[in-house]
Amino acid sequence: MSAAINTGSKDFVLGLGATGLSIARYLHRKELDATFFDTRTAPPGVDELKAIYPQAEILLGDAALPADVQRIIASPGIADSHPLLADARKSKIEIVSDIELFAREARAPFIAVTGSNGKSTVTTLLYHMCRAAGLEVYAGGNLGEPALDLLDKAPPDIYVLELSSFQLQRTQSLPAEVSILLNISPDHLDWHASIDEYRQTKYRVYREAKSAVINRADKRAKKIVSKISRVTSFGTDEPADGHYGIREEAGEHFLARGETLLLATTDLVMLGRHNQSNALAALAAGELAGLDMSSMLQVLCEFPGLPHRMQTVNTIGGVTFVNDSKATNVAAAIASIESIDGPIILIAGGVGKGADFTELSAPLENRLRAAVLIGEDAEKISDALDTVSPVYFADDMNDAVRNAALYAEAGDTVLLAPACASFDQF
Repeated sequence: MSAAINTGSKDFVLGLGATGLSIARYLHRKELDATFFDTRTAPPGVDELKAIYPQAEILLGDAALPADVQRIIASPGIADSHPLLADARKSKIEIVSDIELFAREARAPFIAVTGSNGKSTVTTLLYHMCRAAGLEVYAGGNLGEPALDLLDKAPPDIYVLELSSFQLQRTQSLPAEVSILLNISPDHLDWHASIDEYRQTKYRVYREAKSAVINRADKRAKKIVSKISRVTSFGTDEPADGHYGIREEAGEHFLARGETLLLATTDLVMLGRHNQSNALAALAAGELAGLDMSSMLQVLCEFPGLPHRMQTVNTIGGVTFVNDSKATNVAAAIASIESIDGPIILIAGGVGKGADFTELSAPLENRLRAAVLIGEDAEKISDALDTVSPVYFADDMNDAVRNAALYAEAGDTVLLAPACASFDQF
């Protein structure tokens, strides 16, 4: 199907999701010719695209690259193996992401946040920290507004961008004021060729960065940022001078910068060791961005965390129900499990994206009262856990919650930490 009006386009946009529509708005503002393509014959954004960009050519289903294309702008949902991208590489046509276009045109400094887990929390923390410091700030990218839509406003004092590996994959330059890589754990291995390729994609966040925040546990990151003049590290161990970590004093644990105690971990509203790590990463980035420490600490004392992330939903009959449905990979699920005291009834499952579920068994040893599993990879999770505790299968999420409640006893926690992508189940 084609709604062709203009055939002299130079830009070719792949994908008509939220990012594709933001690219359309961007190109239309700049009065650039473009052809838009989506593999679906009736994508949900096509009517909106016609309204935004009535003169654009729209190709749906199957298509070949027009002969006059000079640049491809690919949405993050388009796999690198797509035939049109392969054809473009053979023809040496430039392939960019919306983040690349944003980085070329942003008229204010920006903080770039990526990682396998925690990036939405840290992005949101930094947004609130910037506001608390009196700065005009916009947040977007993989969270909230698409990055290119942020350029349609008067420049703020600073941007905060959450970036996925899909977005970084086609981003060549990223002159961020501060770049942060929170952590790397196996994820999206159904998309990336290997864990090493995934890791190298994540390290792109440091390209051209003016300053960097690294996780001390990531030894490779230290080498990657060796040419960046300002580097701060974070971790949940004791920090060296000028770096961030956890210190213990008189039996109490504190967020610390070097030997300076900043905030008792019990003053954090967010639950879990992983959220202590997120808080430390945000403090490190905020310092590099010039934010005031006292206002950042005040934000940490008030920020409740994001919905569906270690969210206590209810306590019934002494059983606590915790929703961490954003724990969509094994590492995130382990962080959830390690944040809970006492026996656990685990609800997990979905589409595992090539994950190794055997890593779940160790943190659940002697703690898992039962596992209730759903989705495509329920059997694989069962194989990993059946020596740890009883395993049950459920038809859907409602069935899983009902069954988990039956198995739970007073003092237990029913934890939804799926370790998988949902595809609309949760």
